[in-house]
Amino acid sequence: MPKVESARDRKGKNDTKRPFSPGRGPTQIYTLRSLSVHFQKIIHRDIKPSNLLLGDNDRVRVADFGVCNEFDGSDALLSNTAGTPAFIAPEALRCRRGTYSGKAADMWSMGITLYALVMGDVPFRDENIMALYHKIQNEPLSFPDAPRVCDSLKDLIAKLLHKDPGERLTLPRVKEHEWVTRGGKNPLPSEEENCTNLVEVTEEEVKNSVRSIPKLDTLILVKSMIKKHSFQHPFKVKFQMNGRSNSAPGSYDSLLSRKMSLDAKLPAVDEKIGR
Repeated sequence: MPKVESARDRKGKNDTKRPFSPGRGPTQIYTLRSLSVHFQKIIHRDIKPSNLLLGDNDRVRVADFGVCNEFDGSDALLSNTAGTPAFIAPEALRCRRGTYSGKAADMWSMGITLYALVMGDVPFRDENIMALYHKIQNEPLSFPDAPRVCDSLKDLIAKLLHKDPGERLTLPRVKEHEWVTRGGKNPLPSEEENCTNLVEVTEEEVKNSVRSIPKLDTLILVKSMIKKHSFQHPFKVKFQMNGRSNSAPGSYDSLLSRKMSLDAKLPAVDEKIGR
């Protein structure tokens, strides 16, 4: 079985001396994998470095679908919050948010993830959860003086982190961006070329996925999740942070009982400027 580790661990281990060149690195593959998730009618809702697994061949696999949503049609219209606080899109935090685009929210999380992998930290940070949410909704995006990154990479991140979801980059447009394609020299395959078939889970695969049931309540839990087409715990009491990913570091049951998680800081990556 190929060895895998999170993008955060891989980057912290050996990538700080190996710069991200324009159009190189795991970002292209990550874009394709994420596009495949949306093509499969799934909104991930918790994209972050620790949920990206890198194999020995640098192939990226998206992990942890604990708060994902399946949808029909062209997009999912969401009405609640889920995922890790520092990666949540601003439109999901508005008091009178109504519904919002699941795809656009995933794009925001992708932008935060790319910023974190390059800069070594998330762009909006605060120990107070409400102050953090205020920054996400109102504070303009800024880049530190170090590490130095090229203008095209800054442009990509800025367009992914546009606070208006209607103006935010979509995945097809990300695939065409000059930083991703290295100025058009390395074009990525279209959705039709990259995504050919919807993945369907058969009843036989479901039966074979669990070989032993240690307790009856586990069986009841699994059957309820399958029935609801959701990996969220169907019986867990919902606190103020409804939909919060329990796999996130430092997750909590209430706003005041535990410290908020922003994901650990990452070592920054120096990007090679020019040729």
